[in-house]
Amino acid sequence: MKTTLSVLIVASLALSGCATMRESRVNPMNWFGGSAPAPMANPAATGANNPLIPAERASVFRRDESEPVYGGRPVQTIDELLVERRPGGAIIRVTGIAERAGPFDVRIVEDTAQTGDGTLAYTLKALQSAGPRGTGEHARKVTAAIWLTDQELSGVSAIRVAGALNALVTRR
Repeated sequence: MKTTLSVLIVASLALSGCATMRESRVNPMNWFGGSAPAPMANPAATGANNPLIPAERASVFRRDESEPVYGGRPVQTIDELLVERRPGGAIIRVTGIAERAGPFDVRIVEDTAQTGDGTLAYTLKALQSAGPRGTGEHARKVTAAIWLTDQELSGVSAIRVAGALNALVTRR
């Protein structure tokens, strides 16, 4: 017992002394060697960008001009228009029925030509895949929603959402 305790004490003292010897090969901190600066290629010359720094700052206040134009068509009919009040604004939820089965990428697009006199005008649009026309209503039903803040809703007395054949309006 005394021998084991003595060996442990001597070993711990020897290893703790290694921490003070920075250049010693016995010190486990020096087993892989020290670090040295490595030359880097000039990112401007090679055209490579740092993946951690975005090339452009994204902003909700400016639209990316390289973004392709949305090519959706208005859905056939608007079935339901709901305005759900939430703290800080409202959620506008629209349900419509497309002309044929297989609509996708459904969006509520602002119609700036119709906006005026306190009315927000939107159109429910969707991209349409080639599908059968004779399917049931459930296969053609689509729903989309947008968030409007209280600032966007100030001065608005009506919200109008249009489809290809009809439009629904909700008023305050």
